[in-house]
Amino acid sequence: MPPEPTPTPARRAVSPLDHRIEAATGHDIDTLWAYRDRGVLDEPHAHLVDRHRELAKTQTGVVFYLKLLNRLSSGEFHVDDALFTRIDRTVDQLEQATDARDAAARTVTAALEPIEAAATASAHGASPLSTDDQAALLAIAGGAKLYEHLLTGRMSVTAASGTRIPHAKLQRLEDAGLVVRDTGHPVHAGQPVALTDTGRAALFAARRTPTTQAPKLPVRPGTSPSTSPQRR
Repeated sequence: MPPEPTPTPARRAVSPLDHRIEAATGHDIDTLWAYRDRGVLDEPHAHLVDRHRELAKTQTGVVFYLKLLNRLSSGEFHVDDALFTRIDRTVDQLEQATDARDAAARTVTAALEPIEAAATASAHGASPLSTDDQAALLAIAGGAKLYEHLLTGRMSVTAASGTRIPHAKLQRLEDAGLVVRDTGHPVHAGQPVALTDTGRAALFAARRTPTTQAPKLPVRPGTSPSTSPQRR
């Protein structure tokens, strides 16, 4: 009998909570993961994405054992005691994978509920950032330093992306508590500039796409539309 197939590597699988996360944050899951990697998210959203990544891994396991079970029962293999043993073992593995998926889903729900509550409470919140301020914060999120020109004495921020931000704008963002400088470094050598938690939250809220209904859950390549297999 051929060996069991190796799980196909996948960035993530569709989770049962994707639609709730996308509705609460106004971003699709891929965007949230990208923002997490770039350091744009505030702590609650970063925690949520980390928990979601764990959920995605467990969901991949559920999908894998479902596919294996379907293959074993497809008639491809000779029906004998060895096949029954493999089916029993796969069912046990599917149950274990489902238990792990359900436990991970509970941690995601626990991280998501405060964000949903905050989104509802801030529906009539403060005025949003200007497009120019959003661009500046997004550039700073990728890494930036404040430099003073040795000859002219003029100061400006240079982001890792190459974007230049006027010193006056930096001062406004600092006064608003959105960014902070590491004054332990001399300005002529470059003072690192970073977003504060308030800045991350403001940027995330400003880039949030308003949603009036939960977005449809997409079916991604290599995943199964079924996320809640029947238990024995």
